[in-house]
Amino acid sequence: MTLRYSRVIPAAGLLILAVVGILLLELPVREVETPPEHMYGIVLDAGSSHTSMFIYKWPAGKENGTGIVTEHSQCNAEGGGISSYAGVRGGAAKSLKFCLDKAVKNIPKSRHNQTPLYLGATAGMRLLKINNATETERILKEVENHLRSYPFNFTEATILSGKREGAYGWITVNYLQENFAKYGFAGRWLNPGRETTGALDLGGASTQITFATSEKVEGDNMMDLKLYGQSYKLYTQSFLCYGQDQFMRKLLAYLIKTQGVKPQVVHPCYPPQFKMSIKLGMDVFDSPCTKSYKPDKFDPQMSVTVVGTGDYQKCQATVTKMFSFDNCSKCSFDGIFQPSLRGNFMAFSAFYLTVRDLISLTNITITSPRKMEAAVQYVCNMTISEITEKTKQPEKYKKNMCVISVFIKVLLTQGYRFDDLSLPSISFQEKVEGASVGWSLGCMLSLSNMVQAESLSLMKALPPGPWAGILFLFIALLLFALGYLVISFFNTRNKDGPV
Repeated sequence: MTLRYSRVIPAAGLLILAVVGILLLELPVREVETPPEHMYGIVLDAGSSHTSMFIYKWPAGKENGTGIVTEHSQCNAEGGGISSYAGVRGGAAKSLKFCLDKAVKNIPKSRHNQTPLYLGATAGMRLLKINNATETERILKEVENHLRSYPFNFTEATILSGKREGAYGWITVNYLQENFAKYGFAGRWLNPGRETTGALDLGGASTQITFATSEKVEGDNMMDLKLYGQSYKLYTQSFLCYGQDQFMRKLLAYLIKTQGVKPQVVHPCYPPQFKMSIKLGMDVFDSPCTKSYKPDKFDPQMSVTVVGTGDYQKCQATVTKMFSFDNCSKCSFDGIFQPSLRGNFMAFSAFYLTVRDLISLTNITITSPRKMEAAVQYVCNMTISEITEKTKQPEKYKKNMCVISVFIKVLLTQGYRFDDLSLPSISFQEKVEGASVGWSLGCMLSLSNMVQAESLSLMKALPPGPWAGILFLFIALLLFALGYLVISFFNTRNKDGPV
């Protein structure tokens, strides 16, 4: 009896193993390719002075309809902004090639056709459109055709409105501060229920202020947004021609108009004894921002020497004249409505760069209008050699230190009306958690709403060839076990037959 069981048990075990193996192999499994962990998106920030490319990524699943986006990489395009290629056919497209070629390598090939590609041109192209709408359209079409030649999902190449640029910057600031969504200990994204932070952006040709408000907003400065399942009511205003580069043009045009068109113009905002040569056309009056100061007759090719005097008081008085501070209790400047400032603010782009240098040159922390004035006055009294020596930067980058510092002080304290209570609420930052602060991330967050969410799928563990081979082995094992059991049964029966 013991001998009989010793033969049957191994065979039965093999039989059960073969049946289970065949069942596991034959159970229905979806044969799908598991997607990569992330989705990707590309935003080209075509500014007035240069173009930057940002690659973003986010999990294939999304939180309340908006992707949890992080910065993957950044690339600065060659040459100037695309508006600088007016009259240069092929120049704008060629300037983007280096960065786009990098994007092809940096993004997984399997994700190329799902990766949205967006180009937003800002104030530089807004100004070109005022001057030459035909050339503006030509450049946009040239850029669009070039972007379409890449394997990505081209979305749009457009001129971004100042209002939308400001709103996207606000989204970036609050996203990076986790005011919309925060990763909790349970491994889930949660709404932290925090107050939002206002955004202050200063570029080359425009400046933006955006913040949430519960006040009634007049005019077209109101914008409603919905992100991560929450609704927000924003005040956003963009001031064209109040970016740092265009403001300096306006100031120079004003000085030439008041002093007359002559070989030399005195500039109170440049360092004492500093001199530089400019062309009246390309450096001053070719911009729409200087139209109101343009002389009736002048030679655009005429060279003028600008001589600095480093006179802080005269500089501030002249800069202040460039703004219109009418008797309007609910306005910022130039008759533009602004509700009461509320909460904290983050200032980035040229705001950050200028204040960083102010603190470095003066060792004065900008925590009040009084301290800001002290720091600006100190810098305006410095010579150009003192500034370049302390910053370790060449003259061409730091010659405007005084004029931009005065401009920012007047813009913040007299324009936007930051005072002793509200100015300390401004944090000047370039990056948060390694991500650049600017409008492009906010744009990507909005674009991610348009990208279909995706869940990871199971993949059959084995390719068809090996799978079929293993199935054959299990079937052979089953047949062997059955044959062994049958043979064992007949052998045992013959031995145990009638005596």
